[in-house]
Parts: sequence; C-alpha cells; structure tokens
Amino acid sequence: MKLGGIRTAAVATAVLVAMGSATACNRGSDTGAGGKGGGNPPVGVDLPRSDSDFWNSYATYLEAEAKGANLLPISNSQNDVTKLVANVRVFRNTGAKAVVMAPQDTGAVTSVLKELAAHGIPVVSVDTRPDKERVFMVVRADNRAYGVKACRFLGGRLGGKGKVAELQGSLDSVNGRDRSEAFASCMRKEFPGIEVFPLPTDWKGDVASAKLQSLLAQHPDLGGVHLQAGGVFLQPTLALLRQKGLLEPAGEAGHITVVSNDGIPQELDAIRKGQIDATVSQPADLYAKYALSYARAAAAGKRFVPGPTDHGSTVVQLPNGLEDQLPAPLVTRENVDDKALWGNSVGK
Repeated sequence: MKLGGIRTAAVATAVLVAMGSATACNRGSDTGAGGKGGGNPPVGVDLPRSDSDFWNSYATYLEAEAKGANLLPISNSQNDVTKLVANVRVFRNTGAKAVVMAPQDTGAVTSVLKELAAHGIPVVSVDTRPDKERVFMVVRADNRAYGVKACRFLGGRLGGKGKVAELQGSLDSVNGRDRSEAFASCMRKEFPGIEVFPLPTDWKGDVASAKLQSLLAQHPDLGGVHLQAGGVFLQPTLALLRQKGLLEPAGEAGHITVVSNDGIPQELDAIRKGQIDATVSQPADLYAKYALSYARAAAAGKRFVPGPTDHGSTVVQLPNGLEDQLPAPLVTRENVDDKALWGNSVGK
C-alpha cells in the first residue's frame, strides 16, 4: 500500500534542503506494518459511535482493511469521552504501539492525548481534529468545504431567496464548528437574501427532528434544509417531512430542497427518489484505509511531511500535527450512480 507524504526524519530533511519545499512522496511497497524487519506492531482502534449509518459503514471498511494488520480488539466509545479514556488505557496496557480514534468532543480529548504522548504512543485521529495536543496524523476531509458546498447548492437552487434550516452537529466538535462557520459565512456573503435558522443538535437525530418540527410550525414557508450529518439526521428528517405532508419529490411544487453530508447509501437512494437533492460524500472507505496505514507507519517509526499524496489528497501542516485532507465530492442526481462513490459499494 502506498502513502503520500512519507519520509524518515533524515530523508525528509535532505529532500527539503534539496528541493526547497515540503512535498509528499511515496513509501514504496509495504512489507508489513513495520517495513523490512519491523514486525507487525499492535494497533488499537476505537470506534466513536454505533448510532450513525456513516460510522457503521466506516466500521465495515475497517474490518476489510484490517486483514494483515495486528489490531487489538476494537472498542466503541459510544460518543462518551469517559469511555474513550477507559478504552485507550486498555490499548496502552495491552501493548498498542499506535492508536486510531475519532473523538466526537475534540476539546475534551486533550487528557487522552497527553496520556498517550507520555507513553510514546502516536495517535491517528479520523474525521475530527483534536483542538490541542499533538497527533501523528489527522485523516479528514476539508469540513469547511462541506459547509461551502452545501451553501452554494442550496443558494443556487433557491435563487438566492427564502428560508433555510441548518441542522448543526455539536459545536464542541471541530467538525460542527467548521461546517457551521463556513455555511454561515458563505450564506452572508453570497446569498444575503436567504434567512438561515441554525439549529444545534449535538449530533442527535431526535433533537434535530424536534427542533425542525418547531421551526416548521413557525415558518411553514421553509424552502431548504442543510443536514450536517446524514448518518444521524436523514431518517428523522424524512420521517418528519413525510408526516407533515412536505416530502414532495424534487421538481414538484412544494418540494423542500435538502442538502445532506456523509454519502451513505441511504442518502444516495433518497437522491434517486427525489426526496433530497444532494449530499457531500465523506470518504468512509478512505478514512478506514488511510487511518490504519498511517497508524501502522507511525508504529514503525515513519514520518511524513506536508504536500500532495499519491491518492489524490494533500497533507497539510496543523499547529499540533499533520492532516491528510481527502477528497469529498458533491453528489447530485447527475452523478449519484457513479461506481466510484463508496456509498454505491459498501457491503457489496
């Protein structure tokens, strides 16, 4: 398996001096997690939750990518930082040489990262970027771009006028903040004629449904909805719109334009049926693939530098580490059947 951006520290320094820039390159053929003679160091993986179709898909891909890896028993912290701390301590005590996690509260995870750093255990963070403390690599897409893509699609469909609800995630999470701030900024600058109603939900489908129901009662002329996480918001939203007699197909009078985010199979089916109009496809397959690859490389003592990768992404420098920003395309009726979309192949 090839990875962009990898260097040993010495080689990286030499290349940077020679080229005058920090660019990524390939590691070459993979001879096991530790490279030649490096063995196969154990890696701990914690799943963040099981109440989201997106994260359940990620777990499926992890299972497929785990072949040949030396994984400790996978844990699930169920969106609870206390459980995450306990799970990580089990990894540490059972010999993990690297840990993969996806902290949902990116501020509260600081103590976990400090503890792992004190024991020399590198961390790969998936989808979320911890607010503080060093990480080896963040495997993530550009969440601000998610907000901008949703804004521009909704704004264009509504002709720059009307009312839009935004079902936000948790603002304690860097993802929730990035998506919310980018969506709001884009709407203010590019579509000032659209009134936005932000609805914080803490990534909970029942909270999203209740708040959207209250908003519809006050604003029955709502023209659009942005779902920051289709994995938890899609089904509650569709059920509510159906109950209210508002689930009109795209192109029909009374249709409420819906832009989601995740790229799960259920969203793609909803696009085909005209129930929603678009989604941003978060790469669950690539999250699993490169999270394990970076974890194995970290356990083997490898290092990376910023720059383009050989898998269509870019490694960027963070204040507390590096981030591999994977591509996340906008999916509409025009490209929903693209076989390259992970949502069309998961479980098949």
